[in-house]
Amino acid sequence: MKYQAPRGTFDTLPDESWKWQAIERIARSTAGLFHFAEIRTPIFESTELFHRGVGEGSDIVRKETFTFDDRGGRSITLRPEGTAGVVRAVIEAGLLNQDGSRVKVFYIAPNFRYERPEKGRMRQHHQFGAEAFGVAAPEQDVECILLQLDFYRRCGLKDISLQINSLGDRESKARYRQILVEYLTPRQGELGEDSQRRLVENPLRILDSKDPRDQAAVANAPPAADSLSDKSRMHFDQVVRLMSDAHVAFTVNPRLVRGFDYYTDTLWEVTAAGLGSQNAVGGGGRYDNLVEDLGGRSTPGVGFGSGLERLLIALEQQKVPIPDPRAPLVYLIAVGDAARLANWKLAAELREAGIAVDLDLAGRPTRSQFTLADRAKAAIALILGDTELANNTIAVKDLATGQQTMVPRSELVTTLRSRLGA
Repeated sequence: MKYQAPRGTFDTLPDESWKWQAIERIARSTAGLFHFAEIRTPIFESTELFHRGVGEGSDIVRKETFTFDDRGGRSITLRPEGTAGVVRAVIEAGLLNQDGSRVKVFYIAPNFRYERPEKGRMRQHHQFGAEAFGVAAPEQDVECILLQLDFYRRCGLKDISLQINSLGDRESKARYRQILVEYLTPRQGELGEDSQRRLVENPLRILDSKDPRDQAAVANAPPAADSLSDKSRMHFDQVVRLMSDAHVAFTVNPRLVRGFDYYTDTLWEVTAAGLGSQNAVGGGGRYDNLVEDLGGRSTPGVGFGSGLERLLIALEQQKVPIPDPRAPLVYLIAVGDAARLANWKLAAELREAGIAVDLDLAGRPTRSQFTLADRAKAAIALILGDTELANNTIAVKDLATGQQTMVPRSELVTTLRSRLGA
């Protein structure tokens, strides 16, 4: 039987894994600059957590979760998004129990959604996300937006666009929901099949539909801004002011919504060239009720998620070079049995000095060892034979230029560090 990766998943092979390492390294360093600490949560949680957190009426919960009963009869769901699990973790750890508690965390993790697989939209996909708890001020919204944009900038992503909107607080959102239902009910027959169901269960999602019938039906719908409370309007106005003061280009999109029911007040989405019509690379928003909804103290929160597959595709389409995080490789070439034995000790010494080393372990001829060095994309070859052993020297060959010099054994580490920039 021939086994294959499950539909909607992929293998990241060694020739590609360094790109992921580079992007993840940028994510971690950027989050650190904003004083966000890493958090890791399980890839599966109680199904009820996502039903309560993401929303019973959301498309994610209704159609896209991987849900099963474990051997104890408990309903378990593979993580479809990052926020609910993080909220559960900080509540369980008691990180929000004190007045004035502030928690800022980030994560790099796989999520799972049962969708029709397409490029950049797989059933297992990976996200860089950040969540900030404890600050209701609009400055916290803007800090999260700036973190996400700075991450993209450090990755080299070009031609990005930022859209922002506000659905208001819980009361504003409920008011707008009712207004939208009243507007669309007489037009229900004009909606697509999914949106006719959404009209009852989750009408705000109709605004985000890509179905031309739905887009035509909502074209003249009242905007969410008309339903904002004074408090929510002041909050959003300050977000806009702070973004302008930070010289960040953005567009207010009154039709912008997100796929999770927990969002309130500020929402945003970032798109990039190179991804076709499905051009979103990430987005986020505020969720001031979620912690309390999941059993914690009333605590404001805001955060974002960024799809790493879509980011890598956009970088490739834009022909952005990704910095290779791998250390330059030194390959040891043995000429003769005595040199092969000596190379074992040499490899250990160089690795102890922080220099990446590889060598042939099968006793291949010298020419074949150089072939292996080329395949491994080694920067330098160290050639050791009987003459070098007798003279306590070693031949150092630059594999890019072909230049070869003889170096005293005692100066080898210093020489390699100089040439490799270590």
